[in-house]
Amino acid sequence: MNRPKSRKCFTRFKTTGFRSVFLRATLSSLAMIAAFASPARADDLYLHGYYENDTHIRAADNTGKTVGLSKLRNTVQIEFKKGILDSGFAVNGIFRGTYDGVYDLNDKQYGDNAGGAVNLQTTTPGGFVDVPHGGGLNHDQVAGLGLTNNTFGFNSTNPNAPGYNPNSALRVIGDRWHSINGGAAFGVPVRPCDIDNRGCANFGGYGNKKGNELAFPEFNSRLDFIRELYIKGSIPVGDTSSVFVKLGRQQVVWGRTDLFRVLDVINPVDYSRNNIYDELQDIRIPQWILQTEYRLGGTRFLQDANFQLIWNFDKFRPNNLGQCGTPNVILDAGCLFRGLKNLWDNGGTVANFANVAPGVFLATDFGPRTIGLRNIDLPKWSLANTQIGGKFEGITPGGINFSLNALNYRSQLPSLHGGRGATNPFTGVASDPNPYLIAFDLVYPRVNLIGGSADIQLRSIKAALRFEGAYTHGEEFANTLHSELYSRNDVFRSVIGLDRPTFIPFINPNRTTVISAQLFYQHIFNHERQQGPLGPVGMADFKNNFIGTLLIKSFLVNDRVSPQVILANDFGARAVVVAPSVDWIINDQLKLTVGGNIKSLWGNIDRYKFDDCRSCNPFPPFTSGPNYPNDPFQPGSNGLGGIEPLGRFRAGPIGSAYKEDEGFVTLRYSF
Repeated sequence: MNRPKSRKCFTRFKTTGFRSVFLRATLSSLAMIAAFASPARADDLYLHGYYENDTHIRAADNTGKTVGLSKLRNTVQIEFKKGILDSGFAVNGIFRGTYDGVYDLNDKQYGDNAGGAVNLQTTTPGGFVDVPHGGGLNHDQVAGLGLTNNTFGFNSTNPNAPGYNPNSALRVIGDRWHSINGGAAFGVPVRPCDIDNRGCANFGGYGNKKGNELAFPEFNSRLDFIRELYIKGSIPVGDTSSVFVKLGRQQVVWGRTDLFRVLDVINPVDYSRNNIYDELQDIRIPQWILQTEYRLGGTRFLQDANFQLIWNFDKFRPNNLGQCGTPNVILDAGCLFRGLKNLWDNGGTVANFANVAPGVFLATDFGPRTIGLRNIDLPKWSLANTQIGGKFEGITPGGINFSLNALNYRSQLPSLHGGRGATNPFTGVASDPNPYLIAFDLVYPRVNLIGGSADIQLRSIKAALRFEGAYTHGEEFANTLHSELYSRNDVFRSVIGLDRPTFIPFINPNRTTVISAQLFYQHIFNHERQQGPLGPVGMADFKNNFIGTLLIKSFLVNDRVSPQVILANDFGARAVVVAPSVDWIINDQLKLTVGGNIKSLWGNIDRYKFDDCRSCNPFPPFTSGPNYPNDPFQPGSNGLGGIEPLGRFRAGPIGSAYKEDEGFVTLRYSF
């Protein structure tokens, strides 16, 4: 583990290689623009942009310590449009560059000096006992219990020996939002990967980022500073028909919802930017896509109709869930992945693992290549790994705008396949597969989606009704009833939204206030959950769950001041967030926004506890021990659990961030 000197902002510029990438990409982009657009008239060029500073301050997390600065994001974005001769086609582009100063100004939380030594836990009849990383049940102690041929243990003390995994620069998994309290837990490295590469791996565009890449997230090998760059235009094919073509890096928006997505799954999303709280147009990850639309115009049965085909031929990319050690790690998933990868590569201590006597669960040291995250299966580019979809959209004579959608794509959320090859710490023998073993491969399964949407104007109540629904086949979920620790389930998701401009006199008697409500629903088919001897076993995700959102937005002072509040309630997680803010348009170029988000639980956090598979692993007698009625030498779960690792799926994005209350100030200058 390297420990270079602390760096300043300008040092990041000098030490990173992003400048050469930026220069090459910019020159090639400008050459493309010049080739297509230079012959056009000068007044045909549309160009504008903005500079934005977004500063966030975070309150105390579950450790009781105030986090402080959680974002100092400075963004410059430039958008242009240039016609191509008189062809009816145009080149469009959006370029965005960001520098986030939080990694320099709050480096004890998120930068080069984050983390430290950690204590894990052993459970005894008298209570919990702190155990340092590297101080768990080890091979010498097991030999004293009469077991032989054990090979577990890891190197936490000798930097010159292989697999060095010291008790430094760590945090306990999930410590920002929950305590261990008898559950499984382990230390997770939290520094940038050029400072500490333990547990670093490419989980799909994140998970192995250096400090410069975190501070300047758009400047990378995928050229993310190119937000959009495409050619679009229409070709007439009849009196009322035309073919619309759009080719290049772009966002394809199928959905009609805010915050959570149902149909809008063509582009992955960068949740590391601001969790679920930024506008989707700012956090979708653009892809290289060919989009064609056959626009029929009016038909015998419809006022308007068109058929759209999309081909996403970009290299696969999932949602960015955030790298552990950064401010926004949705579901705390990036920390789970990094912690599991560190366990596999270097070994580590797992809290409360070995059940050696009634009510006694000892912290246990595991050696490398025993448990954890073995492999990341990122689909390589091939024609078979591209994604294709189609949509028919129309407007009925009654004015109902509807769509029918179908998509074949890769899941943008990963699945963990357990029971993978590892060395049994008690026999020294490698086996593949090994049922119920918590050694995983991270995969992105193929998914088929069919669905539709509709917008209906309810003139009698002066409101608009929105509906979206999608049925998917091929999604995968953690499931401790299966020896592979996952199952494949069909899923139905839907949302109903109601939008209504309403006069509320005490807010503004002369201007309507916008009220928008949404209710999201998810149902998992063939959901499996049973009651084991020590608790529930099976799928942690709820079979049925609802999330409700409410937006109230008003306009004051000739529409220059606009207060709003967003509320979201996850009924299954019993977690709620309230996000008030005020926009002040100072002049035509300058806008100031002040706001925050406050989360809370309307229940006990113990609701998130679920089977963690300590009792299902084939490591007798420590996993199926004297407390259990079944054969201690047969793997299988009895329901012993804590919040890690599956509680995050019960908590959802709101519950798993309920200790991340923030206030923010955003200043945007448009030019």
